[in-house]
Amino acid sequence: MGNKASSSSLPPLQVVSNCETQRLMGTWFVIGVKPTMFETTCSNAVEKYTWLTDSKKNDIDIDFQYNQADPITSKLKSLPQKGWVQGSNKDNSAEWKVSPTWPIKMPYPIIEVDTTSYDYVVVGYPSRSYAWIMSRRPQMKESLYQDLTQRLVDKHHYSLEGLRKVPQHWTRAEREKRGLTAKEIPNSMLVDDIAVKLEQAPSEEKEC
Repeated sequence: MGNKASSSSLPPLQVVSNCETQRLMGTWFVIGVKPTMFETTCSNAVEKYTWLTDSKKNDIDIDFQYNQADPITSKLKSLPQKGWVQGSNKDNSAEWKVSPTWPIKMPYPIIEVDTTSYDYVVVGYPSRSYAWIMSRRPQMKESLYQDLTQRLVDKHHYSLEGLRKVPQHWTRAEREKRGLTAKEIPNSMLVDDIAVKLEQAPSEEKEC
């Protein structure tokens, strides 16, 4: 996992020059990932960022939930995390740190973002071992996904080895169960229960 070049030979990641913290708050669907140990088989992965106005500890609460394997039918896992915005201007900074568990604080640099509508974001990692491509909705145009992965290679010196697309399949019932809205997952992006079962069925069953 990670870039074949040693991390010491890699240049520092280029973070975005403008990143409005408040516009990054809310719900993000993980579309593509160079995974941590928790994400190698995950599906329906969703992160929710909440800004803490008066907190004397962390700046952001992160609610990370995902299915462990197949969408909907596999075990739902939760990994709450804490985030800190780095630098003197917490209202506009692309340098974050995130803690999945005390006392670990991982760099969480924002290396690509849609500064017009904040519809997508890409988060990197200095060693290039990890990356997260996220969208405000569970589906991303393939052309945009390919463009973002190419930027990882050309601009940020990543290898795409190990990068995986995260399955995002949602039914109306699952959307409600996970506390998501029709704005976040439009009805046009929902599938029915039969489609989910067919998707997850062994190949020989599909052919019957």
